[in-house]
Formats: sequence, structure tokens, C-alpha cells
Amino acid sequence: MKNLTLALLLALALPCRAEGLPDLGDVSQAAVSPQQERQIGEQSMFEIRADKSYLDDAEIGDYLNQLGYQLVANSSEPGQEFEFFAINDNAINAFALPGGFIGVNTGLILATQSESELASVLGHEIAHVTQHHLARMVAGQKIDTLAAMATIAAAILAARSNPDAAQAAIAGVQAGAIQRQLNFTRTHEQEADRLGLDTLQKSGFDPHAMPVFLERLQKATRLLEGNAPTYLRTHPITGERVADIAGRLQRTPYRLVADSLSFHLVRAKLQAAQKIPQEALAYFTGALGSRKHGNQTAQRYGLVLALLRNKQPARAAQEFAALQKQATKNPMIATLAGQLKRRDKNDKSAIGFYRTATQNFPQHRALAYDYAEMLLQARKHEDALKLLNEQIISHPSDPRLYELQARAYAATGKRQEEHRALAYNYALRGKLYGAIEQLELAKQAGSNYYQLSIIESELRELREIADARNK
Repeated sequence: MKNLTLALLLALALPCRAEGLPDLGDVSQAAVSPQQERQIGEQSMFEIRADKSYLDDAEIGDYLNQLGYQLVANSSEPGQEFEFFAINDNAINAFALPGGFIGVNTGLILATQSESELASVLGHEIAHVTQHHLARMVAGQKIDTLAAMATIAAAILAARSNPDAAQAAIAGVQAGAIQRQLNFTRTHEQEADRLGLDTLQKSGFDPHAMPVFLERLQKATRLLEGNAPTYLRTHPITGERVADIAGRLQRTPYRLVADSLSFHLVRAKLQAAQKIPQEALAYFTGALGSRKHGNQTAQRYGLVLALLRNKQPARAAQEFAALQKQATKNPMIATLAGQLKRRDKNDKSAIGFYRTATQNFPQHRALAYDYAEMLLQARKHEDALKLLNEQIISHPSDPRLYELQARAYAATGKRQEEHRALAYNYALRGKLYGAIEQLELAKQAGSNYYQLSIIESELRELREIADARNK
């Protein structure tokens, strides 16, 4: 039914053992293997995906991953697996978890004034991962490595909103060696700066964006009278570090790097969603009227979103017609076009539009979601299943795809498949016991020996995870 078994998707959540690890010549690898780092990151992601602050927006997630992988391709470990995701939090912050999971607060996305600035933050976080900084931190302390990694991962999660709690957690792991920890962290920050700059340049972005962004945050700190942005508190910035970054760029000329349209559209989408509807409408109307600052295409895109939130679909359609005249080909604009078509009950071209749009942008999940919804409403269940199965191959950890797949199976009377798809959906959302219940229902819904044996195997894996969590 799927290209990966549920057991394989969830195996990373099982407790891991430290004994018998190969010595690869790196002190970090002697303590924690890359596989174990990934396991710890996966454990943290179960908590994050279940948290209300996790921004479950496919368009913003896809953009961050597209930008992130552009940088990863030019990093010191281009083969490392990464997942970039957004946290709905106004605090200016970003963080890296073990194993390649990088979170970016919406506040940081909105604080950046260019795509190169956002890329500079991602490049810095990528370097923390590729240099295995958390593993090296643990290796230097001669303590229970896996327990320490898990505690430090928890501290990074706490740092999203409370950097002081994070520092306390790390200090506890190290038995009070606070000053040593601070020095160790500063060394890692400098290394991440150096490698991040190199990655930024190789990826075609302006490396000067890194010191420009940091200096702007430091200026904001002075204006806030010592209440530093979270990013400066979780990534300690000293005058020496900023000077070091600037010094490395002394002979590097500034380069004008155009931002992608998607960068501006993502920021406009966040602004439209975070402001109350009337404020969003006034903001984008004013921005378009002044014609002084910002990207006019993105501002009109934001205006259409604001009009839809203010229940003005007719005017939204008018503004979108103007948007299409000025916009280049972009999947986010195509998604908005489809959503307007779906609102217009007299428009009979919606399914045909989505068929073409998903062919033009096959990796844009928001389009696939909407197209699958349209197919299900039109009772084209087999077409919906074909689309969803193709998407799951590309995005096997997307719970929304399994939810839509379950609906398609339910509509065709395939109860066993329906419950298995729901089990994947629940498991990936961190609802372990809901997943177990769905697999039990799947077991009762069919008699095929091969399928039942797979379900039994998946149930065993889930119960092992549940037992481990309860210990």
C-alpha cells in the first residue's frame, strides 16, 4: 500500500543503544552516531508536530525546504538528510536539532529583509548539524551521551520561548560547568558562522547579509534596553564575532542578489494570517497605495488573502485578476487561483485547472491537497487515490496526505486500507494510541493473511514505542 512501512517510519522513535558503535575517527562519532542523532531529532519532532505552535502550512514548509536544500547542496555534508519547518511564534529565533531538523520561527522570517538574510540564518543552522555540534558538546563532557543528547535537545526546544530555561537544562547536564559550556558554545557559533558564510557564497546568496542581519538585531537590542531578541540569546553574539564575520568578508564585494518571488509571498502570507482581518486589509491596501516599499506582487497577493478573510470574495477576485497580470509563474499564486475557482460555484473549470497546475508544480503539496479534495467531492475516488499515492512516495511523512487517502479508501469501501491510512496519520501527528486503535480496527476489517501479518508487525512496533515512552 505504501512505499514505507509504518514500522520503518516510526522506528526512529525507539530508544537507541550506545554500545558497539564504530570509531570513525571523530570524537563526536565515538560518542553518538549519525543514526542516533537522527533518532533523537525524530523523538523531538514527535513533540513538535503535536504542539500547537507547529505551523502546519505546506506552502511555507515547502518554501523553507526548497531554500534549505539549495544551501545543503553546497554544505560540507550535501548528503545529510534535513527537514526544515516553521514555528508560529513572533520571537525572532531559529534552532537546529540533532539529525538535521531545523526550525524557524515566523518572527524571524518576518524580521529578515532579504532572502539572503534568511538564507544566512539557515546556513548557520545547517553548519551546526553538519559539524555535529551537539554530539561534540556531549563527547567533551565524559557523561552518559544519549541521556545528555536528549536533555540538550529538550533544552533547545525550551529555548524557543525561554532561553533561560534552556541554559539551566544544559548546565544541569554538565554538572554546573557553566562557564566551560558558554566558551564551548561560542566556539561552535564561530565555526557555524565560518561554514555558513562559505555555504551562503557557494549557493549564490550575498554573504554580507549575515553581518547585516546580526547588526540589525543588535541595534534592536539596544533600542529594547537589554531585552535581547531570542535569536541573540540562544545564539550568543559578541562584538568579536560580528567583527570576525565582517573581517572575513573584507575583500568580498557586495553583490545584488534578487529575492525569489516565493520569499516575498511567504512573508505576505504570514502577515495576512497574523494580523486581524481588518488590520491586514488596511495594511496591504496602504502598502499598494504608497508604492514606496516592498514587492508589489506580494502585497497584492496579501491583499487578496486579506479580502478573503474579510469575506469579500468578489473584490478578491478583482484584485487577483490584477495580480495575474503582474505575476510570474509561481505555485503559490496557482494555489490561490485554484482556491478562488473553488469558491465560485459557477466555475466548472476547477478540476481541469488543478489537473494542469499539479502537472506544472508536481511537488507543491498545497495544490495536491486541494486537487484531492476536488476529486473526492466529484466522486472521482480512484483518481484521488492515484494522485495521493504519488504524493506519498515523495512526501512519506506528511500526515495530511494519509488523512485524504483514508477518506478516498472510505468512499470506496476499503475499510482495512482506510484504517491503516488513519494509523499513519495519527502516528505522524504524535497520537500513538490513536494509531494503535486504528491498526486494531484494520485487523478486524480484513482477512488477507499477508496484509494481516503486516498489520501485526506494525502493531508490535507501535506497542514497543508506547511501552518505551511509559518507562
